[in-house]
Amino acid sequence: MKIKFAVTVILCILGHAWSWGRGDLEKYGPFQLALHSKLIKCEHDRTLNLDVSGIDVYFYDFPRNDVETFTIDNAAKGILSLNELDKTKKFLIFVGGFKSNINKKTEERVRDTFRNYPNSYLVILDHSPYTNDRQGHIKSYERSVKYVHYIGKALAQMLTGLKEGGISSKNIHCIGHSLGAQILGHTGEIFYNSTGTKIARITALDPAGPCFSNSLIQEQVRSGVADYVEVYHCNSGGLGTTSILGDIDFIINKKGSTQPNCKTPLVPGIFDSSKAAKCNHRACIDIYTATVSNPNWFLAWKCETYKSFRKGHCYTNESTIAGFWNPGNATGVYYVSTDGYDI
Repeated sequence: MKIKFAVTVILCILGHAWSWGRGDLEKYGPFQLALHSKLIKCEHDRTLNLDVSGIDVYFYDFPRNDVETFTIDNAAKGILSLNELDKTKKFLIFVGGFKSNINKKTEERVRDTFRNYPNSYLVILDHSPYTNDRQGHIKSYERSVKYVHYIGKALAQMLTGLKEGGISSKNIHCIGHSLGAQILGHTGEIFYNSTGTKIARITALDPAGPCFSNSLIQEQVRSGVADYVEVYHCNSGGLGTTSILGDIDFIINKKGSTQPNCKTPLVPGIFDSSKAAKCNHRACIDIYTATVSNPNWFLAWKCETYKSFRKGHCYTNESTIAGFWNPGNATGVYYVSTDGYDI
């Protein structure tokens, strides 16, 4: 099987390399090749009743220098029982992607970003018992996809508990990256079905593409699962989805697929592509978190195509601010360039 897969990779490279441009190998990278070779089995079964009670929830009250940890089944009760809990503050919920855990660089970046953001609490999910890569990359990803609905459901139940305890859904902002963004589609849907109200905002940072780009819309984060759903595309067609999903979709830099400083070569090799894809995919985290302390970053323009945007044909169109300070009143597809910004 390994020899057959290696031959498939080589043939794909030789067959398509003559027509590639910068960054195009993300379309033929490890995940995409595995999908086309039917080595990844994408299962979105909601009838399995999988147990996700091993998820840990980290609650950060930075002004009080307090960190509390709960299992997800007990998190709502535990948070509500905390002394000096201010129920009027904003609750920022972060959900990482495949292979994430509480000690990874992404989670550290999120903590550092919101450490000094006022009148808020930060909550980070560690769902790594169900989304790690201990079974090998492909088998572990298959397993992770199978758990997406159940992780989203458990988070929805936790948020429902918070709402029943007096936390307004208007103060809940969920942010997810990659697989975490797709998890939030289920969270928003189930929370609404349970409470009759919607989470105020879901921010989907480069929602996972493999197993989702071609799946039913019900399996993806999408418009309607929160009062406002914003989607950021940074590695579209690679590790990120190609689907337009939100109330607003931001296409970041070149077609939302490649990002500056990710060393995507002109004639890339398979290993270069894997590294570049991960860099492009993670860039959505860096770009979005950079805006928290820079409210005027980044201007975005409504546009029909990347080509029109690149040629400057859209600068008289509707515009808005991308990132944390997006006012939440614009809809459609908007294009963003980060040229000239120190991220």
